[in-house]
Amino acid sequence: MKKLLCVLTMAFFFSISAFAISTGEIAPEFLLKDVQGKTHSLSQYKGKIVVLEWFNPECPFVRKHYDSKNMQTLQKEMVAKGVVWLTINSSAKGKQGHLEQDTGKQVFAERGMESTALLLDGDGKVGRMFDAKTTPHLFAIGPKGTIIYQGAIDNKPSINPADVKGAENYVRKTLNEALGGKAVTTASTSAYGCSIKYE
Repeated sequence: MKKLLCVLTMAFFFSISAFAISTGEIAPEFLLKDVQGKTHSLSQYKGKIVVLEWFNPECPFVRKHYDSKNMQTLQKEMVAKGVVWLTINSSAKGKQGHLEQDTGKQVFAERGMESTALLLDGDGKVGRMFDAKTTPHLFAIGPKGTIIYQGAIDNKPSINPADVKGAENYVRKTLNEALGGKAVTTASTSAYGCSIKYE
């Protein structure tokens, strides 16, 4: 069991501590289509808080948060408060987790996703712009277009759904602080999860 865990960790776990885009910088503009065929730009949501969530449906770290309904609960909670939540799939064609429009629609429905939209970034252009490394990897962008948080969803870097309970959810904390007009106390953390399959 210990050997299996080690192999799993080597195959899937990736953590970052250096950031290509600094918290406080203006987030780069992008255009992406969602699984319904609608185009979304970051600039169209100026004045709102926006979350970018990198997603791979086959990643065990992602499954941890979706199988436990942790991610969907957070999405629903924050969208109800006026946050725009954009889930992004940057897996390249032929790589683990790649989604086309039809498979994306299916995954969105099957997972009961509550995000504003599931965006398709098959060429990885937007993922690379943000230097997104893992799934999940989350960014929060404030009303003025600046990055106010980047990193992990919480402080429990495991694939065990039981670890969701009792974890410190950095994203919920950040968004509630920002929505309340308070300064964000934890602006960046090390993302954990599966490395994004750009190529």
